[in-house]
Amino acid sequence: MKDIEERCRIAVVQAEPKLFDRAAGVADVVATLDRIAEEHPSDLIVFPELLILGYPHGMSFGFVVGERRKAGRRDWKRYCEGSLLVPGPETDRIGEAVRRAQAWVSLGISERDAVSGTLYNTNIIFSPDGKIDAVHRKLKPTGAERCVWGDAQDHYFPVSETPWGPLGTLICWESYMPLARVALYQKGITLYIAPNTNSNPEWQATIQHIALEGRCYVVNCTPYVRREDYPDDLDCPEEVAALPEVVYAGGSCIVDPYGHYATEPLWGEPGIIYATLDMTEVYQAKWEFDPIGHYARHDVLHLEVDDR
Repeated sequence: MKDIEERCRIAVVQAEPKLFDRAAGVADVVATLDRIAEEHPSDLIVFPELLILGYPHGMSFGFVVGERRKAGRRDWKRYCEGSLLVPGPETDRIGEAVRRAQAWVSLGISERDAVSGTLYNTNIIFSPDGKIDAVHRKLKPTGAERCVWGDAQDHYFPVSETPWGPLGTLICWESYMPLARVALYQKGITLYIAPNTNSNPEWQATIQHIALEGRCYVVNCTPYVRREDYPDDLDCPEEVAALPEVVYAGGSCIVDPYGHYATEPLWGEPGIIYATLDMTEVYQAKWEFDPIGHYARHDVLHLEVDDR
């Protein structure tokens, strides 16, 4: 490990997305960044998975085996058109707010490829100068997500070199892919960003295990979503009506390299978690277990990664 700064001031934003509304979503991110910069300056600011345009939980977009229904195509068109180009005017505007905040920023979006038109579940890392430092596309969308977003064709395991060590991202159930985790561990990450839409208790056990296994801080960032956040004019009112009043209850938190909560999970409301991380804990935790160092057997087990 290289020398790193000992203290990292972090803000974890459990935001309520503006579903299907790109302009409102971008404006909300900008306003949140400006508020954090003014009220509680932070070194690292983390937003949830797919904050822009929101995770369309419960929607089928009219897709059934052997058929794509016309009403669903209209909802799909709306979601596709609202997805962001990277880079694009929206990322430029967010980058300006990032520069004002002078922070590293992690943001989950729905990305529309500028050439193919395929959508990707994407996480962007901005550096404090407002520029895009890393783009990670989800390797394998989960279940019916595959009818919305494509498999990543590049941007597999980018890592940002921050003052607190390498920072990497896996999105939601990518964290259940053991080899994907190892691909990040092999890059020496000290900060594991885990944007997701998991409000179940089993997920809390997952992130605690990852922190303990990787000997890194895990930043778990989840949205807070209510049924009323869905637009009234979607072409699938029966699907929205079937949702519970609270779709995602949150659970954002930070786990330290020993698998303990550095901050307790936030449940049942949107909010911002602030903390100052002691990054020397990473050094200390690796003394007894280093998954890619003294506790590894590279002569027996090794991973080769196509890291385009």
